[in-house]
Amino acid sequence: MEQLTIVIDFLATYKLFVTVLIILLLSMLKRFVVSKIRGDIAFVSEGQRKWMSRTKNGTFILIVMILFLLWQTEINKFALSVTAIAIAFVVASKEIILCFTGSIQRASSRSFVIGDWIEVGKLCGEVIEHNLMATVIQEIDLHHGQYHYTGKTVTFPNSMFFSYAVKNLNFMKRYVYHSFNITVVEFVNLYPLFPDLVEKIEAHCEDFLEVATRYNNIIERHAGVDLPGPEPHIHIHSGPAGEQMVHIMIFCPTERATHLEQHIREDFMIAYEEAFSKKGKHKNIDTISH
Repeated sequence: MEQLTIVIDFLATYKLFVTVLIILLLSMLKRFVVSKIRGDIAFVSEGQRKWMSRTKNGTFILIVMILFLLWQTEINKFALSVTAIAIAFVVASKEIILCFTGSIQRASSRSFVIGDWIEVGKLCGEVIEHNLMATVIQEIDLHHGQYHYTGKTVTFPNSMFFSYAVKNLNFMKRYVYHSFNITVVEFVNLYPLFPDLVEKIEAHCEDFLEVATRYNNIIERHAGVDLPGPEPHIHIHSGPAGEQMVHIMIFCPTERATHLEQHIREDFMIAYEEAFSKKGKHKNIDTISH
């Protein structure tokens, strides 16, 4: 019993020496068995090749198992250390990993390219640069019904692609569905005003109507959906306080959207004044764009 304890202590103390000894002994045993299987013949049969392969693979597996049992304590400590390091690395570089994978997601989905107008969260603009870590855009004021550059350059991490939907607004660079509201506080019948108002809107849009129709058809074919036509659209809905909200939408060149909106507002106010001033009604008109 004491001799066994001495042998175990020796193996535990000189693990490196025992490792080399085991590898040498098993390797020599493998060569001996393989040579016996092969024999002295010049051509090896299929059955001999199978047994030679089994001997080599079995010897390798046996070496790995013995060495694993011999070095089990050290392997466990090393595995814990590697795991701790890996977890610390992942936690410390989480944002970098998300930016890198966000770049892969953008490239694989082909959601946009340089020059496209995009909207990510509350950020809108034209893409001027993108790399593995970030995307750079020239900001455009879309949330206030405007389509001009603000002069601000926005750089945001690619990790935002996992938090927000990427909206490609590239078709809006030329033509846009521009919509706005006109709020009428007094409760009056506004529908008789609409036929003349539509005619005036069409007169404002007459010079680009043909191009707008072709561009609208191109967008429909590209998107594969039935979009509102290039003709003006007007409808009324009620506001929170019971006021009437006149909603107007036109399809027009992007750079002329704000200018056309002002003309249409003026036409509506003139028509409203002419229609209801004779009846002695007090008018209170507020205009809201969106």
